[in-house]
Amino acid sequence: MHNGGMFLRSTLRVKDGKEHRYWSIVENRRGSSRRVVQRQVLYLGEINDSQKATWCRCIEVFEEPQGEWHQVALFPEDRQAPDLAHEVVHVRLSELQVKRPRQWGACWLSGELWQQLQLDDFWKERLGVSREGTAWLDVLKTLVSYRLISPGSEWRLHREWYVHSAMADLLGRSGEAMELQSLYRCQDKLLAHKAALFSFLRERWQDLFHVEFEVLLYDLTSTYFECDPPASGKRRFGYSRDKRPDCVQVIIALVVTPDGLPLAYEMLAGNTSEKTTLQAFLDKIEKQYGQAKRIWVMDRGIPTEEQLKEMREATSPVAYLVGTPRGRLGKLEKQFLERPWGQVKESVEVKLLPREGELYILARSVGRRQKERAIRQRRLRRLWARLRELQGQELTRDELLLKLGAAKADAGRVYGLVEVQVV
Repeated sequence: MHNGGMFLRSTLRVKDGKEHRYWSIVENRRGSSRRVVQRQVLYLGEINDSQKATWCRCIEVFEEPQGEWHQVALFPEDRQAPDLAHEVVHVRLSELQVKRPRQWGACWLSGELWQQLQLDDFWKERLGVSREGTAWLDVLKTLVSYRLISPGSEWRLHREWYVHSAMADLLGRSGEAMELQSLYRCQDKLLAHKAALFSFLRERWQDLFHVEFEVLLYDLTSTYFECDPPASGKRRFGYSRDKRPDCVQVIIALVVTPDGLPLAYEMLAGNTSEKTTLQAFLDKIEKQYGQAKRIWVMDRGIPTEEQLKEMREATSPVAYLVGTPRGRLGKLEKQFLERPWGQVKESVEVKLLPREGELYILARSVGRRQKERAIRQRRLRRLWARLRELQGQELTRDELLLKLGAAKADAGRVYGLVEVQVV
């Protein structure tokens, strides 16, 4: 049965000498290569004569005259239904049609998470209804569900995702479209409540998960734009973590707990230096969440030596865990050699070295060593196979040097383990 590219498909399987028939609703789609592929839209399960009462699919039916719900069982019209406690409704599978299938489960789950966080209580006072009748709270719920289920652009949400989701049904907006400008304008309305939202979420996380906020992870990342440099704004050329120095970018600074719960974030100019961001975040967290004994975990490139000294000598000292530069480890090598190893886990040993108000920790992990060794061996095997391929090819000297350069770049430090002679 075909209907708008969809049809009902049955699959027959023989197991233990018995036939089992499985049904599903399938959609035909034409890919970029013009080939038609089939995508399963809905799995209906098994409807087979070898089953008993589990053959049936029970659904809730609402009878308007009585105003009551009751269960009925679905059964194929061409098969004899067994004796059941429920009323049996025979279904003509040959005439079954699927109209406007929508993603329901994920949207429903998103709404349940929203209720668990009690976000209605927070946003109802801050997001009302516009003079044009736009329900900003519904727009925000749609944006949040979209980011959780299938993140993408607002344009994609407006043109594609919303009509294939059950958000309109769940929000009681069946038949209404989601305007593109409303999606953009709603996000502008959220920025003023960012600090209050983080404080509210922190309380909810503490109530739900009993989490502590004594350890905070602070890091920076970047995202780039393939466009001409703007005359103003935060999009700037800077150190590109994405290996795209040709593109303008912005820096995103984020503070999260070890459980991945964010406490604060900031969008910074793309040419912001890592070393200039830490103090502002220390002040921000202390102002918003109060003074407490916290441990900040950071990459070595974020704090300067002066900042670390200020953190140690502050009226309320701030604890931190930061990677040690390799150059300094070389200077401490002799002192570490004199220290004994201590077992902290089954496969992890550490040495502790107090020095000048700081505690240096040297860790040795069997699992990490095995992982790095496996990575080197895998790269070395790939490099060795590539060199053997080049041996059997007739190439000019320049072509060979280019291919060796590509192999060297792919191998990384492993390339230093082999000696290559070009004759």
